[in-house]
Amino acid sequence: MFFQPNSKTLALLALLLMAAGAYHACAQEPEKKEQPAKEAKAEDKPEDKKPEDKTELETVKDGEEKPEEEKPAEAELKEVDPDDEAASEAAEAETAAVARPVSPDPSQVYGWREKILIDGIEGKIYAKLDTGAYTSSIHAEETELFERDGKKWVRFIVTEPRMKDSPRVRIEAPLVRIARIKNPGGESETREVVRLAFKIGERKLRGDFTLNNRSNMLSAVLIGRTTIRELGWIDPSRTNLAEKKIMR
Repeated sequence: MFFQPNSKTLALLALLLMAAGAYHACAQEPEKKEQPAKEAKAEDKPEDKKPEDKTELETVKDGEEKPEEEKPAEAELKEVDPDDEAASEAAEAETAAVARPVSPDPSQVYGWREKILIDGIEGKIYAKLDTGAYTSSIHAEETELFERDGKKWVRFIVTEPRMKDSPRVRIEAPLVRIARIKNPGGESETREVVRLAFKIGERKLRGDFTLNNRSNMLSAVLIGRTTIRELGWIDPSRTNLAEKKIMR
């Protein structure tokens, strides 16, 4: 004998089946929503990016920072003999042909002839500021090379030969190098180069000076371009401007 459900029982079963279906649908819907988010997150992983893009940028950057590619002129200067003053001046003339921007900052103006105070010498000495000369020079007498603590030094007398009763001061300075100077006849002679500290106006500087016989020159000291470029502007029509602090 079989059980025959009535209408109430069938309605209850239908409601239970509908509730079970709705619950199952709600349980699966969050999983479908979370799946694309996980996939999108996986696409942002750094290991999935193309490595060739980074490699190209690094290669370009390395190429831009190579000094030998940007400044070929410096490589040429390194091949010049530093003891050959004529060759150094020729190399400097080639690189100086490139125009450089002028600084807007004010710069002091000096005359073509100024008095300077050299360390170790009491009293000021006249110096000629010459942009046509590469290295500075100073009148030196009784030059003598000697060693001190294993290094080469030079002992010499500084005086102003064109001035009567000029004091003769013996000073000592470390030897920087031996320069080869060509005279108008084409012959070369060697001269000692020393580094001296001096004061012009209120500026204190150090520069390389070639020891030379300047007895037939107007000034016992000559300031060349290697030191002038650390000073400022030179007015070739005036003298003794260092103390006046004229700016331009």
